[in-house]
Amino acid sequence: MSWRSEQIWIELIPGSRKGSNFVWAFILFFGSLEFLLVGTSSYLSRSVIYFFPQGVVMTFYGILGLFISFYLWSMLFWNVGGGYDQFDKKGGVICLFRWVFPGRNRRILLQFFIKDIRAIRIEVKEGFYTRRVLYMDIRGQKVIPLTRTDEIWTPVEIEKRAAELASFLCVPIEIL
Repeated sequence: MSWRSEQIWIELIPGSRKGSNFVWAFILFFGSLEFLLVGTSSYLSRSVIYFFPQGVVMTFYGILGLFISFYLWSMLFWNVGGGYDQFDKKGGVICLFRWVFPGRNRRILLQFFIKDIRAIRIEVKEGFYTRRVLYMDIRGQKVIPLTRTDEIWTPVEIEKRAAELASFLCVPIEIL
């Protein structure tokens, strides 16, 4: 989702709050709860499986699954990777903001001048795992990705987005 005027372009980044992550967190939580329940019931001799070795393995997988599920739910709660990209032609500044895990550096804010941008880059890797990523090439810095690597873009979509951004910022496009 994005908002755009003649001078400012703000692009919202969803981060980890995607529907598929919610589905996997639910499946993992309830699946690991079932494994833990079966392992515990086998320990209490109320199940058709023996505690050693099947019950031990089921309990281990249940506990491991709960830890992974807790990690996924914490990522969703804190919206890790979420934020926004703000391109301000009037102020001549680009702000890239992202949320990460809690701690001293929970907020990541990168600011650059528009005049320091050399080009908007499109990286295309075809093959079994096709990847199309949009980068911003800045003088004196490494290239900064503007799209997530797990997003699947068609060639037309990535070219359109790169052309819109390059024309908005008045910079050239490079294709790698």
